[in-house]
Amino acid sequence: MKRVATATIIGTTIEWYDFFLYAQAAGLIFGSLFFAPAGPQAAVLLSFATVGVSFLFRPLGAFLAGHFGDRIGRKAMLVWTLVLMGGATTLIGVLPTYAQIGVLAPILLVLLRVLQGLSAGGEWGGAVLMAVEHAPKGKRGRFGSFPQMGVPLGMLLASGVLALMTGVISPGEAFVEWGWRIPFLLSFVLIIVGFIVRRSVEESPVFTELATKKERTKTPIVQVFKKHWLLVILAALTFAGNNAAGYMTTGGFLQGYATTPVEEGGLVGMERTPVLLAVTASAVVWLIFTAVGGAISDRIGRRNTYIAGWIVFLVTVWFLFPLVNTGNAFLFFIGIALFTIGNGLTYGPQAAYFTELFPASIRYSGVSIAYALGAILGGAFAPLISAWLVQMTGTSNAVAWYIAGVMTVAFIATLLLRDRTNIPLGLEGEAAQTTSPIYGHSHR
Repeated sequence: MKRVATATIIGTTIEWYDFFLYAQAAGLIFGSLFFAPAGPQAAVLLSFATVGVSFLFRPLGAFLAGHFGDRIGRKAMLVWTLVLMGGATTLIGVLPTYAQIGVLAPILLVLLRVLQGLSAGGEWGGAVLMAVEHAPKGKRGRFGSFPQMGVPLGMLLASGVLALMTGVISPGEAFVEWGWRIPFLLSFVLIIVGFIVRRSVEESPVFTELATKKERTKTPIVQVFKKHWLLVILAALTFAGNNAAGYMTTGGFLQGYATTPVEEGGLVGMERTPVLLAVTASAVVWLIFTAVGGAISDRIGRRNTYIAGWIVFLVTVWFLFPLVNTGNAFLFFIGIALFTIGNGLTYGPQAAYFTELFPASIRYSGVSIAYALGAILGGAFAPLISAWLVQMTGTSNAVAWYIAGVMTVAFIATLLLRDRTNIPLGLEGEAAQTTSPIYGHSHR
């Protein structure tokens, strides 16, 4: 169990370090490096658009990894997605800029971001199933929170490395010239570590049972959409709220919003390093409440934990921007730290929550597709939409209303799903699932 916990948290941390590193660099520097001819404001929008493009390819990654994860195993997909993500991130670190090779630079940047999206779409499902399907009954929320904790850890690592580069190693123009590349090249070292760790883990006992009894579905994707399409949609909507809110920081919007100089149309005009340090510190709060959310969901149920998280979210979203707009680094931290409490409470239980919703034979496909669709509906273009709203209205109020609206939809979707905490996960659970996890709906 310790090996499984270690492998899932280390592997997921490395995956999301790569993913979030790109998103933060998009908010801080990629506009001027790859889209400068479009002008300052358009360059920001184009840069955030590349963040969203990767989400459009997450479903394809989910389809591929889900199919093979249900057919040949969870472990193999975890290794391949890690290699794909790390390889794409490393190549971004050596990519020429627009000033060096012209329009080919943003084209190559988008292609590498697409590869990151394919990896992210398939990685999450395998990581959470390895953790939850290995977990003892009654502790699924806790063990499922390990791969979830890898996400704020990835955020903490990405923000911390960028803060080190902007504040110590390559401040000022040095960061623009070469410093931004170092965090991307670091991914090559991390991928070797993650590969060794993930190769050491045994296959999921649930998949081993399916393989032994030859109960694997030949076309899991078809079965997901034929019998569980409504469940996929509702599960996706629950994740959309969390993802849209989370990408205020992980998607680079708040970093770009807070650091854009006033003379270039910015509203706050803070220095990069204090903002990155505040985001790094807030990732610690997110990490803590992700662990708390997973643990308390074993006691009060996944659904109740989610509901508590939505309430916290819908309260703190109205404090976020007033605190950020002060331009004070400490108050900036307080604003996003409060916001991450709801993020943790709705993210910590998600691994166990999604795992318990879908039958074993199509589980990898089901959780991966729901996750990928939720990411498109929620976080894919949240930074782009938010930046556009600020440019159109000249204020952050519209962004708060937009995020609150997405959260409200997710809250309603949560209320429509039954709590299936501690339902059997193996073949006996598949046979026991005679009632739908959706109120007023039957599989039959």
